[in-house]
Amino acid sequence: MKSNFKTDLIQEKKLIPLLDSYYHKHLKMYDFERVDTLEEQLDGIDLILTHKKTGKTFFVDEKAQLDYLNKNLPTFAFELFYTKHETLKQGWLFDAKKKTQMYALVTNIQKENDRFVSCNITFVNRQKLLSFLAEKGLDEDFLKNRFLEHLGFHGKIEVPGLDLGREGHVHFSSKNKAEQPINLILQLAFLKEIGVAKEFI
Repeated sequence: MKSNFKTDLIQEKKLIPLLDSYYHKHLKMYDFERVDTLEEQLDGIDLILTHKKTGKTFFVDEKAQLDYLNKNLPTFAFELFYTKHETLKQGWLFDAKKKTQMYALVTNIQKENDRFVSCNITFVNRQKLLSFLAEKGLDEDFLKNRFLEHLGFHGKIEVPGLDLGREGHVHFSSKNKAEQPINLILQLAFLKEIGVAKEFI
């Protein structure tokens, strides 16, 4: 299995002009600045939004469904764990070192003639999401203890407290991805319903 990391980086750079055009159009109350230092990007910051009146800033991590171009999926994958050099690593969702305050989930990415032409963007408040999961008893320790015994499994597993069809599940990708991620798959409509997400495009 090959890693898609380098390919994704190239695709992400090609996607940036489309995303920036949407931010200009829909985030009129904010100035935005792209982060280009590796250190800040490793901290989970791709974009800094600054409210024009209050001056309040938000650190945004852009997550794009580049594996599913020209498809409109109703879900998004939040990384719990992954494997690197045969060692299990912490995913970005519960990583306390990340400074991310908002996720910009880029979905329904449409591409024509090697050019990105449209997409949807859903903003998720990271702290609100983590608080919601904690209230459900789905914190990092619980998920780790509950699901790591299934390492090597491929497919979906139900999560206590989440409706499998309407809310979410955990998915193991042990066969088709080099990093073998373990992801919390959540329905976008559900995230908006519980007040942690807002779609503006």
